[in-house]
Amino acid sequence: MTNEEKQKTTSRIIAKAWADDAFKARLLADPIAVLRAEGVEVPAGITFKVVEDSATVQTLVLPPKPADLSDEDLDKVAGGAGVWCMFCVMCL
Repeated sequence: MTNEEKQKTTSRIIAKAWADDAFKARLLADPIAVLRAEGVEVPAGITFKVVEDSATVQTLVLPPKPADLSDEDLDKVAGGAGVWCMFCVMCL
């Protein structure tokens, strides 16, 4: 799956959660089952945590630092050159 396809899938799942309270409840309770049902391939050993932001609570996700990231690469990411999505762990 390309990054563009992952972003489209992520957007579709978010929109569905906004529109369907029962779907959102399932996504929060059992994200792996819901993602797989939506056609997302989740590798064995991967865990997903889905959290819902609000007007007063925001989530900041710190992805794992790649072992082979140079200072130049870090500067690019810090400058906004990186694109992150809910499937980033699968992009590594």
